[in-house]
Amino acid sequence: METVLRELILYVVVLLLLRTAGKRTLADVTTFDLVLLLIISEATQQALLGDDFSLTTAALVIATLIGLDRLADYLSYRWSFFSNITSSRPMVIMDDGKVLPDRMKKAQLQESDILEAARSSHGMDRLDEIKYAVLETSGGISIIPRT
Repeated sequence: METVLRELILYVVVLLLLRTAGKRTLADVTTFDLVLLLIISEATQQALLGDDFSLTTAALVIATLIGLDRLADYLSYRWSFFSNITSSRPMVIMDDGKVLPDRMKKAQLQESDILEAARSSHGMDRLDEIKYAVLETSGGISIIPRT
């Protein structure tokens, strides 16, 4: 039972840390981010398994983590307030051709990030060609061009 409680606590801690890290952190993974993720996974593995490196404990850890993830999905589906805790929502960062500075600051984005998304998805190179830009839950930026 100690292993399951340890996993539950660690699951919540990792969830909260990744949610506070922001969407863009997960969208633009650099080499350093990958190394940091590997270090985090190693530290997490040590915390989850403790001193017991048996196959049974590893299977219990994996089953519990998958179960917790499925439970979080179900609770998010069932109650919107839980979904607000575990998932982010898309955020409009450019409305009718106007950049929204407060939202850009909150998301830690720059106009160059919007232009990069516009270039890659629509071949646009100017902000005045964009009607809406939305920071998606995945961390990517969707561009809706002016027609």
